[in-house]
Amino acid sequence: MKKLSILALSAVCCLMTVNGASAAWPDKPIRIIVPAAPGGTTDIAARVLAEKMGPVLGTNVVVENKAGAGGIIGAEALVRSAPDGYTLMMGNIGPNAILYSLSKKLPYKPEDFAPITMVISNPNVLVVNADSPYQSVADLIAAIRKDPGGNFSFGSSGPGQSPHMTAEMFVQRAGIKLPHIPYKGAAPAVTALMGKEFTFMTDNLPSSIPHIRSGKFRALAVTSAQRAPELPDVPTMAEAGVPNMVVIAWFGLFAPAGTPQPVLERLQQATSTILATPEIRKRFAEMGGQAGGNSSAEFGAFVKQQQADWKQIVEAANLSVD
Repeated sequence: MKKLSILALSAVCCLMTVNGASAAWPDKPIRIIVPAAPGGTTDIAARVLAEKMGPVLGTNVVVENKAGAGGIIGAEALVRSAPDGYTLMMGNIGPNAILYSLSKKLPYKPEDFAPITMVISNPNVLVVNADSPYQSVADLIAAIRKDPGGNFSFGSSGPGQSPHMTAEMFVQRAGIKLPHIPYKGAAPAVTALMGKEFTFMTDNLPSSIPHIRSGKFRALAVTSAQRAPELPDVPTMAEAGVPNMVVIAWFGLFAPAGTPQPVLERLQQATSTILATPEIRKRFAEMGGQAGGNSSAEFGAFVKQQQADWKQIVEAANLSVD
């Protein structure tokens, strides 16, 4: 009886400690891990959110880039962090969906993450250097088919990310073969395409749209079901002659599993409030993206479905990064 009383008292003390910590949260800076190099959509979205989140939560919110291995390094850093709400990650379709099917050696599993909310989603865009002779998707495919042993290749922000997988889908559906050149993030890949280090890439629209607008890149097609409002003259993949090529990249906020529910709820509410403002919606739209802000349950269900959908795509294409 005495032993039961001690255990009951211990449980109450633990509960009080958790509730007390949650009530006091946050009382120090919050860190958002970006599992990619600076300059890409993951990084841009995280910095936009961090700038607004600090005043809402009453603390500093800092962004830390941990690029490499297609997002695995940053994701592993998150799941190894204390589940106290002070370390978050701007996750995305790569490390949080696609890579589960591409690799059997991931140092984490879906259950290691607590989904908070979607932040931004956007189509990808097939781009070439503006000096390229290719004016359309048909031109590009015809040139590669005419000279299959030629100096053609495609680049991406890293293995397993949606730009890489979208390009693999494009190559498969076009019936062509060419090498993949991965980089440690969208910004390095964008710079490489400017330097004509490869033929084309299918990039997240937010990281390429400034260069499309400036005339450095030529957009050949977008991967959305309808044309992007920001690029009304650019056809969809279906319109360009490549059917069954709808891909939407997404980016969302995650915490380590085990983070107290009151903290997760406050993070979701703060983020949703920020994303609902006309300023952020307009800013994301100008980037070619759509602001999120759904509930944690809705976001979690979406991520789980994405993992299942990409498993089918990866298995059908017999792809692996191991």
